Formats: sequence, C-alpha cells, structure tokens
Amino acid sequence: MTRGWIIVFYAFLHCWICRVKVGAHYVPVPTPPLPLSPMPSASQLKFQARRMSLFIHFGMNTFTDQEWGDGTTDPDEFNPVGLDTRQWMRVAKETGFQLVILTVKHHDGFCLWQTEYTDYSVGSSSRWRNGTGDVFMDFVTAARDAQLDVGFYLSPWDRHEKSYGDSVDYNQFYMAQLRELLTRYGPISEVWLDGAKGPNAKNMTYMFKEWEALIHQLQPGANIFSNSGPDIRWVGNENGEAGSTCWSMINRTKVQTQDFTNFTYLTTGDALGTHWIPPECDVSIRPGWFWHSTERPWPVEKLLDIFYKSAGRNCVLLLNVPPNSTGLISEADFRVLLDFRNALNYIFDVNLAASAAVSASSTRGEGFTVSDDQNGNPFSPSQVVNGNPATYWAAEDGITEAILRLDFQSDVQFNVLEIQEAIGLGQRISKYSVFRWDARIGKECNDGEWVAIHKGTTVGYRKLDRVNVVRTRRVRIVIEDARGPPIITSVGLYLDTQHSYSLWTLTNQTSRMAPEA
Repeated sequence: MTRGWIIVFYAFLHCWICRVKVGAHYVPVPTPPLPLSPMPSASQLKFQARRMSLFIHFGMNTFTDQEWGDGTTDPDEFNPVGLDTRQWMRVAKETGFQLVILTVKHHDGFCLWQTEYTDYSVGSSSRWRNGTGDVFMDFVTAARDAQLDVGFYLSPWDRHEKSYGDSVDYNQFYMAQLRELLTRYGPISEVWLDGAKGPNAKNMTYMFKEWEALIHQLQPGANIFSNSGPDIRWVGNENGEAGSTCWSMINRTKVQTQDFTNFTYLTTGDALGTHWIPPECDVSIRPGWFWHSTERPWPVEKLLDIFYKSAGRNCVLLLNVPPNSTGLISEADFRVLLDFRNALNYIFDVNLAASAAVSASSTRGEGFTVSDDQNGNPFSPSQVVNGNPATYWAAEDGITEAILRLDFQSDVQFNVLEIQEAIGLGQRISKYSVFRWDARIGKECNDGEWVAIHKGTTVGYRKLDRVNVVRTRRVRIVIEDARGPPIITSVGLYLDTQHSYSLWTLTNQTSRMAPEA
C-alpha cells in the first residue's frame, strides 16, 4: 500500500456514514481533516503498531564469549547441538512479540546462512550438521509457522572479508549477500543496517543509497533501519530510552548513516522534519548483546522502566534476547520475559477511562446534531474512549489549542496516563498539560480547583506518562500547542501496581523451556 493509499484510507474511514438518514432526507456529516505532512507509509504504520519486537543476537560470538569477534575463529567452533528455532518462536509468541530479527552476520563476518560468496559461514562448520545447516532458514520457517514477521541484521562492517576497504569490491560483495537474503527466504519486514565499526577499521565508503534501493526493489514491504532511516531511525543510544520529546520526523540531511555524534537529534527528532522516520529503541535483556554464561537477565522492574521510556515515548522497543551456546533461549530469560508480559497485561488490560463521559472545547463538525442518528458525529470526543483505534476525536480547522475533559460517576485511581494520536494523519501535538479535579478546593468555576499533575511535549503513536497516584472524578487534558488541529484516537488511565505483582509471577510461573546450558 502506498502513502497515497494511507491518505485515502483515513479520508474515507467514515464513508459508511458519510450521509445520515433523517426520515426521508439525508444530512451530510463532517468531512475528515486534512493530513499533515510528513506521514507514515503503510509499512511504517504497521511497524509502530507493533510497539515491541524481539532482537536475537546469535553467531560465532555465542561460542567464543565475545561481543565483537575478529573474524579469525575456526568455523568449526560454531556448534549449537540443540538448536531449536521453534523454541525461540514459542518464547516470542508467548511473551507478546510479533516481529523477530536475527543477526545473520555480525562484525566478525560469520554468516548464519548458506552463502555463495564466502567460506566463513555455517557451510564450513563440519561439526554442525556436516556443513549443511542454515540457521536463517530454520529461523524463517519457525517464524512463519508461528505467524510471526521476520527481519535480519547484516553488519556492514566485516572483519573477515578481504575485500573490506575496497569501495567497489566490498559493496558488490555486500549487495550480493543482500540479494541472497532478500530472494531466498520469503517476505522480510525489517532490514537492520548497523553503522558501527571499530576505531581501527579500514576506511570504507558504503553505498547506502544503492543498498536501500535494492532492498525496496526486492522487498517493497520491508522497513530499513539505520541511523538515518530511510524508514526507521536509531534512537541514539542502546539503553532503550527515547527522549521525553520524541518526534517521528527528522531531516535526513542532518544525519548520516555512519554518524555517531548527533545523538540528541536522533533521540528527540525534529518538529520541522521533512521525512517520517520513527525511532526504534534497541536494548538487551542482559548486559551484553550475545549470551555469556556469567551474565543474567535484568529484572522485570528494569524492563518495565525501559518499556515506559521507549514504547511509552512514541518508539518501538527492540528487546534483544540472545540464545545460549546450546541453541536455546535460556530458562532465566524466558522467566523474566514471561513475567514482563504478565506485568504489562496486569497494568494495561483495564482502561479506567473507558467509563468516562468525554467533552471537548472544540470538535470538528460540532454543529452536527441529528436526533435519530445512533452514530453521531464521527469526530466526537467520545471516540477517544471507545477502544476502536480506527476512530478519533478531531478539533476544528485552525485550532491548535484544545481541552479534553473526562468526567466519571465516581472516583477513579490511576498513576499512568496514555494518549495516542492518529499518526496516519501526521504527528501534531507539541505541548500539553494534565490536571485533576480537587473538589476540596472550591467551586467548579474557580480555576484553583484544577490541579496540575503532569506537563508533556510530544505524543505521537503512544505516550505513557507516569504520575503520582491520583484519585479524582475529573481529568482535564489541555493541549497547549500543536502543528495542526489535534487528532487523538485514544486516552487511557491505568493503575500500575506491578511491583508486588511481578515478584509473585516470577516465583509462581511454571516454565516449559529448557534449563540454562
């Protein structure tokens, strides 16, 4: 689906009620708002809707206890005797991931597929399946069976390949390997281009534009990740943390794929950015990216904090879970992942805002009132609590400041606020505040009754704000500035009490995974 079709989709989202019957007459309903450029493609929308993806670092480093191998290790050292990619996919599926990405070649140059362009691969590992094994084929087959999307990481820096440093020969080599991966293994959803290389690496000019063109030619639905996109950008750190201000837009001319200096720009994005390139937050469940017997996974409390600072800040969390040298995801990692998923379910399963009566200071088509129309205005404030991500509240044209008010019949208690914009029409909000109603202060007409509980900047696909526990019957969201008329698809209020809950699940879950090797 092209970007133009995204516009058409939103423009005709409400076409089924584009005319409302009143007796024998028809009354036209308000038209949808115009989109605000830049906007996401269909594949970018799908990417952002996933919220979390699973990264799998596996390769020669798994067997040499290294993070960056030098490309000289004997291929026979690679011998995952119990390799079971189906187990990897069961872990991914049970813990809520929809996309899995494998490091098919890391910086050491060792390839996890049967490549025709180097002998430094699984094809030269006589100890593992007599040199006939193909980890990526196993990976893709298992993912398809589990109905999971797949992606791959192919390191540009190659410490084994002799042609590295020759701009013509190595780019031909790299593009030949890309072609193998993009034509032999079915649909690919994401291609990871890591710009990292060591300080003593040979000078090398990568033909990124040609790589990007080849990827999009052979896999039109794939998103390409790099420091500067073109589809997904690095967030500027490996801590899994986006900026509290985080735009999906940047200007590609300000960031180069091998640029490791403009971190702040990558973290926050650009309100005036000309390209829609949303960030991905990569972080590992362990201190290292590859499995090491001396390391253990982070506790669920740390993972939850990472989730709030990534998926809760208009980003996608890419969480790395490295299989061990047997070829399995370790028991300890699975337990933490399962506890993490249970904690998320526990927090976000019940949206307390769903019972609210919602009003707004401005609504598109506000004068639209038809007594016998059960659907009402398709852009009414009530759309933000109806649980339908395809509907939204929209302010009138020309409005960049607006108020949403939630009224409850009885007190609600929460400490997490969620706001989601309809990003298919562009990211808009740049500043907002949230207030609670304090009935003890005075009468409703007095400003003093509204007590500020949070101030924020951008929203984007999903913004999660943690606040001190609030108990109130009224909540007011004040949009103080936006790039265009605000459009919000969802508002949520949640109570995060997971700290005691997570300890209970960690000690009471019965695991079906293999023990630590």
